Amino acid sequence: MNRTLSKWLKLEPGEGAAVAWAFAYFFLLLASYYILRPLRDEMGIAGGIAKLPWVFTGTFIAMLMAVPLFGFVSSRLPRRQFLPLVYGFFIFNLLLFYAAFQLEGWREVTARAFFIWASVFNLFVVSVFWSFMVDIFSSAQGKRLFGLIAAGGTAGAITGPSLTALLVVPIGPMNLLLISALLLAGAVLCIRQLGVWSARQASAEGAAPAPEALGGSVLAGLTLILRSPYLLGVAMFMLAFTTLSTFLYFEQAHIVAQSFDNSAERTRFFALLDLAVNTLTVVVQVLVTSRLLSRLGVAGSLALVPLLSALGFALLALTPVLAALAGFQVLRRAGDYAITRPARELLYTVVDREAKYKAKNALDTVVYRGGDALAGWLFAGLKSLGLGLAAIAWIAVPIALAWAAIAFWLGRRQAALSRNPP
Repeated sequence: MNRTLSKWLKLEPGEGAAVAWAFAYFFLLLASYYILRPLRDEMGIAGGIAKLPWVFTGTFIAMLMAVPLFGFVSSRLPRRQFLPLVYGFFIFNLLLFYAAFQLEGWREVTARAFFIWASVFNLFVVSVFWSFMVDIFSSAQGKRLFGLIAAGGTAGAITGPSLTALLVVPIGPMNLLLISALLLAGAVLCIRQLGVWSARQASAEGAAPAPEALGGSVLAGLTLILRSPYLLGVAMFMLAFTTLSTFLYFEQAHIVAQSFDNSAERTRFFALLDLAVNTLTVVVQVLVTSRLLSRLGVAGSLALVPLLSALGFALLALTPVLAALAGFQVLRRAGDYAITRPARELLYTVVDREAKYKAKNALDTVVYRGGDALAGWLFAGLKSLGLGLAAIAWIAVPIALAWAAIAFWLGRRQAALSRNPP
């Protein structure tokens, strides 16, 4: 039975334990976040849609402050220490927010701070997860295993909103923060087990152990991006992705606000949307992702969701209604999590170790949230010029096509670098 299961999952000898720990790690991580996501999205609308560009700008500023701190820690501490430290910091933050929400006069300010914090938390913890994965697995292993590992995250992303929908009424929204912190603590245990497996593999293969610390400067991530055409291409990919994601998020905020009258209905809609996205995602990840990556390669896989986005925005331009929005969001986000994300992480398997942590973290956080902030103000500017949701959706179509072209070039370049490393 083990042989049959390993063959079906495309596992090679010695990989089973690592994949199981990685699966559990991503499960706990995204379950922790998705408990919080419906609360964050509702706080965004409750604080006023007109204020969202300011909130996105605040998130970007928070990222600019966080990246040098991450660079400082990762330059001076070994992987086995700085990875648990990152998650421990966020666990402590959750406990602080739990205490702050108990203060009556500070709830509005705390809610806005929580929206910004949750947006930083999401990108940082997931970026660090994938940095770890591309550090301990090779490009060839990634094509076989990243879809399965990503399915662990999707299972967590299904569990998280399910727990929120089930528990938010009987225990109250704020107590969900404590459950999220507990799940995040479980992820730290998985990190330690994966570190042990990685060290054993390196020893068995006669490879040198991972360096004690990455070294380099605090801002090395940004300088590495500016010096590399390949990483600059990844930055352009991220900017196109986050611009379209923000456009769709703002369209969603307007359409949902028009469709529902109260906070509870909006929170329920967001939770059900997350549930539909993540249910579809886990099916694709388990049954399709590894086969798709093997057949289409990184280039073809990366270009799929951009092309889907071009069609989706065209549909939304023709019918800017809740049903069209929900269908587009489910397909786009499921495609992103199941196909684009594993393919995108493979881009980092062909760069050096410092780039895997520092450049990748800068791309996943500063560039991502910088694109969010710029796109938020661009959307607000287009609205102020009198453009409606349909007109803005049409503007998104050529951006999606340019995104597809960048994706295809990056995939071809990754294949070349994997055959002939620099």
